Amino acid sequence: MAENDWKQRLGVVYSTNPDFKYEQEAEPEEETLPPSKQRLVVTIDRRCRAGKQVTLVSGFKGSDEDLKALGKTLKVKCGVGGTAKDGEITVQGDLRDKVTALLNSMGYNAKRGN
Repeated sequence: MAENDWKQRLGVVYSTNPDFKYEQEAEPEEETLPPSKQRLVVTIDRRCRAGKQVTLVSGFKGSDEDLKALGKTLKVKCGVGGTAKDGEITVQGDLRDKVTALLNSMGYNAKRGN
């Protein structure tokens, strides 16, 4: 079923050849920079969260797996929940100082925003 996904083939001319296989270009996976070259900004966000505060870590350059691994490490060390997607790590609560200290101890170039 995955090889017959019509949404991936929008804009492609129809082929009557029964053996035709549509090939799509593979997206290049972004390489993860070493921690010393990462410039992370730790901020607080209250928008669209019903007044709850979350700590945002933005500026991560790398693969989604490495982002999720870093997010999991931060959530475990802080003892709270959160998520890691779209290049941002969200940690529940106002933990800017603690997250900045953890990132700096891991070798990341992190600074505290607002």
